[in-house]
Amino acid sequence: MPSLVAEKTILVTGATAGIGYLAARALLRAGATVVLHGRDAARLAACAERLTSEGSAADVRSDADMTPRPGAIAGQLVADLASLADTAALAANVARLVPALDVLVNNAGVGFGSARSARELSRDGHELRFAVNYLAPVLLTELLLSQGLPRRAVVNVASIGQEPLDFDDLESTRDYEGTRAYRRSKLALIMWSFDLATRHPERVVHALHPGTLLDTQMVRDAGVTPRGPAGRGAEVILGVVERALQNTRSGEYFDELAPARAKPAAYDENARATLRAATLDRLRQFGLR
Repeated sequence: MPSLVAEKTILVTGATAGIGYLAARALLRAGATVVLHGRDAARLAACAERLTSEGSAADVRSDADMTPRPGAIAGQLVADLASLADTAALAANVARLVPALDVLVNNAGVGFGSARSARELSRDGHELRFAVNYLAPVLLTELLLSQGLPRRAVVNVASIGQEPLDFDDLESTRDYEGTRAYRRSKLALIMWSFDLATRHPERVVHALHPGTLLDTQMVRDAGVTPRGPAGRGAEVILGVVERALQNTRSGEYFDELAPARAKPAAYDENARATLRAATLDRLRQFGLR
């Protein structure tokens, strides 16, 4: 049977390497029209060329011509998600250039860091993991939703590694540890995913864990021995996107392809409301309400 993603237009953030690249390849091979995002134009162009040479895509379209074609790369969009201004500009470009966007896959992220005790900052001065893994996908998605996009679904790549948030220190200014900051950012992403599903019942919103310590540069940079192939994460993303397009349920968390339970805070409406208020304080300059 044909895949449910066939002839759907899907944006994958962080598509130049690792799970994002393999997910883009899997979606293309299933017949989707894919828009690639990366933070470096040269790497993004090389990614598109590689996907085409591997036979994953029918052709590569320019930014000026993003007419969807099944199994085609519909465009390449550059933005550094460590910058909120870049993220907002990405949303504007997507709304302008990809008006038929069906699915957004928020895959881009940063890992634990090679020096776990070194607290890194985004270009806006936010803790880097909180900024890239949480604030950026929130801003991108919320701005796109204000333009009626994506039309069908939002799929957020989170993690089974989740740690309760400290609402008095959301950006980990005290006793910093990279693994903890990463896990908090991923739980925040799941909490927002559930909140988004409630606020936008006309779309399907899911969060997923792609697999534990898969063989990606992010994992290797952290000095951790990989436990599985990165391709497994791509299979999970493809499967959850297909599940989302079935329109059966929304607001689910998947441990790989199995529906699962996230940490309790994800189901706590008061905790989600507190997180949302703190998030809006940081993003209000971009018109979020």
